[in-house]
Amino acid sequence: MIRNAARLENLIYGIRVFVRECWHPLEDEVDRTSTIPQDVVERLRREGYFGWSIPEAYGGLGLTAEELVLCAMELSQASVALRARVGTNTGIGSEALVADGTEAQKARWLPRMASGELTACLALTEPDAGSEASNIQTTARRDGDDYVLNGVKRFITNAPLADVFTVIARTEEGSRGSAGLTAFLVERGTPGLRTGEPYRKMGQAGSPVSDVILEDCRVPATHIISEREGVGFHTVMKVLNKQRLHLAALCTGPAIRMLDLALSHTRARSQFGQPVANFQLVQAMIADCQTEIFAARSMILEAARARDRGEDVALAASMCKYFASEMCGRVADRCVQMFGGSGYVADFSSIERYYRDVRLFRLYEGTSQIHQLNIAKLTLRDLQQARP
Repeated sequence: MIRNAARLENLIYGIRVFVRECWHPLEDEVDRTSTIPQDVVERLRREGYFGWSIPEAYGGLGLTAEELVLCAMELSQASVALRARVGTNTGIGSEALVADGTEAQKARWLPRMASGELTACLALTEPDAGSEASNIQTTARRDGDDYVLNGVKRFITNAPLADVFTVIARTEEGSRGSAGLTAFLVERGTPGLRTGEPYRKMGQAGSPVSDVILEDCRVPATHIISEREGVGFHTVMKVLNKQRLHLAALCTGPAIRMLDLALSHTRARSQFGQPVANFQLVQAMIADCQTEIFAARSMILEAARARDRGEDVALAASMCKYFASEMCGRVADRCVQMFGGSGYVADFSSIERYYRDVRLFRLYEGTSQIHQLNIAKLTLRDLQQARP
């Protein structure tokens, strides 16, 4: 749902200008230093990038799902560090609060997340609870008006710089699976919470990821999202259903950017007396990239509109994330091929960096294989429910 076409057009135009004029010239520096310049972060704060999906009542833009994915496709036509810096606030870091937070909780944290004063993140994954998120071992034991949390979270995007963590822990002793899980808001500086050193990664330099360690971390009961025990898994699923659409859009932007780079290269480089783009086998790769980008974009927009209509998009969101992340990997591979040797050498092109950056898309927020299982399960469920 697009609420005001002219306003959205202006927003997207501003994003496009920012990405091309400010961010693209910085990409090599960010990749080399793994740091985003502070003046760029301040600009992102001033221009409202951290609050895209946070309701207007709390200082955000309150973008609908359709508006959010359109903006995300523009923002992500850049190295992944850009969208990662603001992405947790516009997605998994704030969405649990937006979906299930009490009014007092929303008023306390959302305005500061929307302004970028606070960086938020979701601490869900653990060493033995990745694809099987319901296997969470982190515990939260009631002690008077507080809970005492113990456990380790792993692969947490923005953990090294986050100010607020949505931590999923098991509050019901002896519970299994999705039962007995509770979502807590834990602020940096809380005794017993610390983050590990940022990992050395294959790609996505400038997007810090680390462990989150909880050792007798005491959290007030008022920091339980919704102030209800045992519903944390349901909250997480609300977050992930929306975030999978968001992430699918964030997979599509890099594919658009990589194809643009490949088109410029193949049109400028000549072999056998003509531009490489004139060769039919190169044109076949161009056609495959363009077709798959169009398919992903169409899927994502349709699913986003369905979510805005209030429909259940669990199946559609899973299909979008699965297809868009796999599509992005295929586009990356073809674009390196179109660059030839230059595509493999970091000194000669940025396509090598994009190739490494986008590989992670097929792993986080549900591996492709988990989404295949989920898509089949939901399809069979819907078939069963449709029978008289």
